[in-house]
Amino acid sequence: MRFWGRGLSRPRTYPDSLGWCLMRLDQDVRTLTAELVDIASESGNEKPLADAVEAALTRLGHLTVDRDGSNVVARTHLGRPERVVVAGHLDTVPIAGNVPSRIDGDRLYGCGTTDMKSGVAVQLKLALLTEPNRDLTLVFYDCEEVEAARNGLGMLVREHPDWVRGDFAVLMEPTDGEIEGGCQGTMRAEVRTTGVRAHSARSWLGVNAVHRAAEILNRLLAYEPRKPVVDGLAYHEGLNAVRIDGGHAGNVIPDECVVTVNYRFAPDRTEAEAAGFLAEFFAGFDVRITDSAPGARPGLDHPIASAFAAIVGGPPQAKVAWTDVARFSALGVPAVNYGPGNPEVAHKRDEYVELAKIVEAERVMTSWLT
Repeated sequence: MRFWGRGLSRPRTYPDSLGWCLMRLDQDVRTLTAELVDIASESGNEKPLADAVEAALTRLGHLTVDRDGSNVVARTHLGRPERVVVAGHLDTVPIAGNVPSRIDGDRLYGCGTTDMKSGVAVQLKLALLTEPNRDLTLVFYDCEEVEAARNGLGMLVREHPDWVRGDFAVLMEPTDGEIEGGCQGTMRAEVRTTGVRAHSARSWLGVNAVHRAAEILNRLLAYEPRKPVVDGLAYHEGLNAVRIDGGHAGNVIPDECVVTVNYRFAPDRTEAEAAGFLAEFFAGFDVRITDSAPGARPGLDHPIASAFAAIVGGPPQAKVAWTDVARFSALGVPAVNYGPGNPEVAHKRDEYVELAKIVEAERVMTSWLT
């Protein structure tokens, strides 16, 4: 069976105990992507891949390599006036019968191909640059696809901020080869109504809390999203009910109902301002914030970002979602999202990446840094 054309060799699937010693960074970036996919790294089980990345980077004498858990950071120390950080996560969502990788036409299929082992492959190729025009930090981290408390980049920001600081950062999340600036913040809140419990046969003796939730839903139906322009990019906010809980039994008038809402807010608002908006929007109801993460401004007015945008070409877009660029923003580091994968196919059973997009991303990043 022919898997690879155009001079590419079929990567093998490595046992966990051997994968770390076999990765070669001087191979074609498309082959390297497939090799990364074939080393399983579901969230929480990134160690074999982290071992492989660490071993490959340690062999390069121009880099210092640090590691904490399954998080690996490699840096040049050339005394350049600017430092660029390029980051990507090693983990994938659970495998769904889509490993090992396979090629079909111009696409590479497999778990993590688009989100984001193709981006990680480009990062690894950048490690071969011995004389980049800016000092370079490469960050490979774990547990991005699960709850924020386990996020490896978050841990590095808290525990080793000196490892990941720079003047500008590129997070190689899938963007289909476009620049997506900054990211929106996200906030979840519980909006609660109360009533009086009673037997449903004598409902007039109670007050139905579920019925009172109709006002919450009516306000959401009438909501008009903000569409602010932030640093030249147009964002689109969203406020939606994502869950409703209420009721005790089939013959009981409920005395409490909770509508969980998710607010996606543009990066011109702080978390405090977003919380204030929710309190005002749901005035008269009990509003409790249960989860929150700040947005990040695009930072595209930074000279480094301008140079990067010129090489990528095309107009940058706003990231209408939350990504880890917000963690760099918390350090005062402007950051953008850029990667070869198509976000619309991320996490799907038939996830794929276009081979040409991987090659183009390597060209763009290499051109920018040389």
